[in-house]
Parts: sequence; structure tokens; C-alpha cells
Amino acid sequence: MEKNTNTEQKNMMPRDEFFVSLAPHIRTDDTVSKIMLDVIIAMVPALLGSVYFFGLNAIKLLAVCVIFCLGSEYAFQKLTKREVRINDLSAVVTGILLAFNLPATMPLWMAAFGSIFAMVIIKGCFGGIGSNFMNPALGARLVLMGSWGKEMTNYVAPTGFGPVDALSGPTPLSLIKAGNFADLPELKDMIIGNIPGVIGETSAILILIGAIYLIYRKVIRPDVPVIYILTTAVFLAILGIPVNILPYELFGGGLFLGAVFMATDYSSTPINRKGKIIFALGCGIITAIIRTKGSMAEGVSYAICLMNVVTPLIDRLTKTEAYGEATK
Repeated sequence: MEKNTNTEQKNMMPRDEFFVSLAPHIRTDDTVSKIMLDVIIAMVPALLGSVYFFGLNAIKLLAVCVIFCLGSEYAFQKLTKREVRINDLSAVVTGILLAFNLPATMPLWMAAFGSIFAMVIIKGCFGGIGSNFMNPALGARLVLMGSWGKEMTNYVAPTGFGPVDALSGPTPLSLIKAGNFADLPELKDMIIGNIPGVIGETSAILILIGAIYLIYRKVIRPDVPVIYILTTAVFLAILGIPVNILPYELFGGGLFLGAVFMATDYSSTPINRKGKIIFALGCGIITAIIRTKGSMAEGVSYAICLMNVVTPLIDRLTKTEAYGEATK
């Protein structure tokens, strides 16, 4: 009888009063805001490059996207009576990344709509930071592409702070898609970023500088970006892209931007290392297939978002046993 009483008292104790987890126990000083600040610092070279190449239009897009991302997240959290967490800087990161994925001529109200959609629908409605099933900036880009495809593909050549050329120009990937290799720009211009495209993806060298910083700060590991880019290159060659054209495929479009800043997103990518490698391989294969067999010249956004959706399955298939856990 006494034993039963003790058991009942034990069961009545609050379950969250004491919690013992399996070893190992890892402590870290990292916080969301510190990690997001490192990501913002890593994006500064590409941000400055976008302003240098696309001038005032880039500044306007960056300002609108960041302001509306912050504002919509604050309003959503207030209306839903959740903890206001705009101080964690994740909304700022999403705003910059969304702006990076827009052409310089994008109407500002469309950029504002994309920002609200990213923060409210993709992030907020699924539980906020850490719970979103897809990268918010890329998800918003796909919605904008599906809704206003003409405006989203109105790429102009970099003019700095000079007058923007009203005529849109073909991107290197569009030229490759059309088989027009003769009009491709010089490779050095593609590496630097002096080519038509969205404001944040044109300069591979500036994105690589940011990647080196993130790797140094141990915010990301180099394996995911490297595997993603190499897999894309291998399958582009397998699917018929000439070897001498491969550098244009790699430095053109959003491959470097996506591989460094979006395929490494903590929330929407697999948890363990094996899963991350599978994720990167999948992104590379899908990107190559879309670029060579699809109707579009680009495929990074769709590849990453498709793999974001598959992430729960990858996590389940690559789940490992906890250290010290006994098997049944």
C-alpha cells in the first residue's frame, strides 16, 4: 500500500520540474542573435557589391525588404500574442536575402509583398524561427516569380548610380540556355559581378568572402556548399553542358548565393551531417536537371525549396541513436 502511494505521489509530480537527458551534454555561448549577426556580417561584401553595381535601386530594395520583414514579423507576433523576437535579427537576414534575389527594377510594392509573405505565411504561420519548413526568402521568391514573372526576370546590366537601362538584358544562363555561347561575357566579369542578374547573386567572389567568414566563425561547415556546387558541375557535364561552358554555369545565376546562405539554413535543412550531405547532393542534381532539361535557365531556388520539403524524410532516414541509448 505504501509503495502504491509513493508511486501515485511520484506520478503527480510536475514532469518538467526535473529533466535528465542522455549524454553527451554540450554547452555553447552561441545565441540566435549572435549567429544571425555573423550571417549579416558575411553578407556585407555582397551587399556593398549590389549597391556598387545597381546603385540607388539596390539600396531601396534592401531597405524595403528589411523594414517590411521586421514590421510584419513584429505585427504578426503582437496580433497572435506571441513573444516578440525581432531582436534576434533573423528578420533582417531574411530581408537582405530576399532583396538579393530581386532584380534592380523590381517594383517596391512587390518587394514589400514578398517580405510580408515570407515572414507571416512561411515563417510565422508555421511557428516562427526554427519551425519554418522552407527558407522564407526563397519561398517568397518563388511566389513572386509565379505571380509577377515578367518583373522578376527584368534583368538589367549594372549601371551603378547612373540611369538604369530600361531595356532588360539576357543573363549568362539565358544565353547558355539559348545556345548563344558567342555573346557570353568575359569570365572575369562574371566572377566580379559585372553582369545582368538579381542584385545579390552576380558577384561570386564577394559571396565567397562571406563564405570564408562563416566557415571561420564555425557558423557553417564547408561540406554543404562544396558538395552542392561540385554535384551541380558534375551533373551539368553529364547532361551535356560543354566543359568550357561549365565555369559560366557555376559563376552565373544564384548557385553560389544559394549554396552558401540558403542551403546551410539551420531551420529548413537536415539536422545531422549525413542528412546535410544528402541534402546538398539532391540540390545539385535538381539544379542541373532544371537548368538543362527544364524551360528555365535557373534552378537553384526550386532545387533548395524542393529539398526543404524532403528534409523531414531525410532526417527520419538518417536518424542516429543517442549516445548511451539502449536498443530494445
